[in-house]
Amino acid sequence: MEEIKKEESIENSDKDNIIFVGMKPFMNYVTGVVIQFQNKGQNEVFVCARGKFISKAVDVVEVARRTFLKDENIKIKNISITSEPFENKEGKRIFVSSIKIELAKENV
Repeated sequence: MEEIKKEESIENSDKDNIIFVGMKPFMNYVTGVVIQFQNKGQNEVFVCARGKFISKAVDVVEVARRTFLKDENIKIKNISITSEPFENKEGKRIFVSSIKIELAKENV
Protein backbone atom coordinates (compact mmCIF):
# COMPACT_ATOMS: atom_id res chain seq x y z
CA MET A 1 0.00 0.00 0.00
CA GLU A 2 2.78 2.40 0.91
CA GLU A 3 4.68 1.48 -2.27
CA ILE A 4 1.68 2.45 -4.43
CA LYS A 5 1.58 5.90 -2.84
CA LYS A 6 5.28 6.33 -3.69
CA GLU A 7 4.60 5.37 -7.30
CA GLU A 8 1.69 7.80 -7.56
CA SER A 9 3.83 10.64 -6.22
CA ILE A 10 6.50 9.77 -8.80
CA GLU A 11 3.81 9.94 -11.47
CA ASN A 12 2.77 13.43 -10.41
CA SER A 13 6.25 14.87 -10.00
CA ASP A 14 8.44 13.15 -12.60
CA LYS A 15 6.75 12.47 -15.92
CA ASP A 16 3.20 13.29 -16.82
CA ASN A 17 2.88 10.53 -19.40
CA ILE A 18 3.37 7.58 -17.01
CA ILE A 19 0.30 5.86 -15.55
CA PHE A 20 0.91 3.55 -12.58
CA VAL A 21 -1.91 1.03 -12.24
CA GLY A 22 -2.83 0.06 -8.70
CA MET A 23 -5.85 -0.12 -6.40
CA LYS A 24 -7.96 2.73 -7.80
CA PRO A 25 -11.06 1.93 -9.86
CA PHE A 26 -10.39 0.59 -13.35
CA MET A 27 -11.92 3.49 -15.26
CA ASN A 28 -9.71 6.03 -13.47
CA TYR A 29 -6.71 4.57 -15.29
CA VAL A 30 -8.51 4.31 -18.63
CA THR A 31 -9.52 7.96 -18.30
CA GLY A 32 -5.93 8.87 -17.46
CA VAL A 33 -4.63 7.24 -20.64
CA VAL A 34 -7.30 8.89 -22.78
CA ILE A 35 -6.62 12.33 -21.27
CA GLN A 36 -2.90 12.00 -21.94
CA PHE A 37 -3.46 11.44 -25.64
CA GLN A 38 -6.46 13.69 -26.29
CA ASN A 39 -6.20 16.65 -23.91
CA LYS A 40 -2.49 16.85 -23.17
CA GLY A 41 -1.31 16.01 -26.67
CA GLN A 42 1.16 13.31 -25.67
CA ASN A 43 2.61 11.14 -28.45
CA GLU A 44 3.64 8.39 -26.00
CA VAL A 45 2.09 7.11 -22.80
CA PHE A 46 3.54 4.45 -20.49
CA VAL A 47 1.27 2.18 -18.44
CA CYS A 48 3.14 0.47 -15.59
CA ALA A 49 2.06 -2.09 -12.99
CA ARG A 50 3.47 -4.61 -10.54
CA GLY A 51 2.31 -7.92 -9.16
CA LYS A 52 -1.41 -8.60 -9.15
CA PHE A 53 -2.13 -5.34 -11.01
CA ILE A 54 -0.44 -6.49 -14.23
CA SER A 55 -3.63 -7.96 -15.68
CA LYS A 56 -5.48 -4.76 -14.80
CA ALA A 57 -2.86 -2.72 -16.68
CA VAL A 58 -3.29 -4.88 -19.79
CA ASP A 59 -7.07 -4.42 -19.59
CA VAL A 60 -6.67 -0.65 -19.17
CA VAL A 61 -4.55 -0.46 -22.32
CA GLU A 62 -6.95 -2.56 -24.37
CA VAL A 63 -10.11 -0.73 -23.25
CA ALA A 64 -8.49 2.66 -23.84
CA ARG A 65 -7.25 1.68 -27.32
CA ARG A 66 -10.29 -0.23 -28.57
CA THR A 67 -13.08 1.84 -27.05
CA PHE A 68 -12.01 5.42 -26.39
CA LEU A 69 -9.05 5.93 -28.72
CA LYS A 70 -10.08 3.86 -31.75
CA ASP A 71 -9.94 6.92 -34.04
CA GLU A 72 -6.55 8.08 -32.70
CA ASN A 73 -4.47 5.24 -34.25
CA ILE A 74 -2.78 4.26 -30.96
CA LYS A 75 -0.41 1.29 -31.18
CA ILE A 76 1.52 -0.72 -28.62
CA LYS A 77 5.11 0.27 -29.31
CA ASN A 78 6.84 -1.86 -26.70
CA ILE A 79 6.13 -4.13 -23.73
CA SER A 80 8.84 -4.76 -21.17
CA ILE A 81 8.58 -7.19 -18.27
CA THR A 82 10.94 -7.56 -15.37
CA SER A 83 11.20 -8.60 -11.73
CA GLU A 84 11.99 -6.06 -9.07
CA PRO A 85 13.37 -6.82 -5.61
CA PHE A 86 10.92 -5.85 -2.90
CA GLU A 87 10.90 -6.14 0.88
CA ASN A 88 7.67 -7.60 2.28
CA LYS A 89 6.05 -6.83 5.64
CA GLU A 90 8.18 -9.41 7.43
CA GLY A 91 11.36 -7.83 6.06
CA LYS A 92 12.06 -10.70 3.68
CA ARG A 93 13.39 -9.83 0.23
CA ILE A 94 11.12 -11.10 -2.54
CA PHE A 95 10.82 -10.43 -6.25
CA VAL A 96 7.72 -8.86 -7.75
CA SER A 97 6.96 -9.03 -11.47
CA SER A 98 6.36 -5.75 -13.26
CA ILE A 99 5.25 -4.64 -16.70
CA LYS A 100 5.67 -1.43 -18.67
CA ILE A 101 3.49 -0.99 -21.76
CA GLU A 102 4.46 1.79 -24.12
CA LEU A 103 1.65 3.24 -26.23
CA ALA A 104 2.41 5.52 -29.16
CA LYS A 105 0.35 7.59 -31.53
CA GLU A 106 1.13 6.53 -35.09
CA ASN A 107 1.27 9.25 -37.71
CA VAL A 108 -0.71 8.40 -40.80
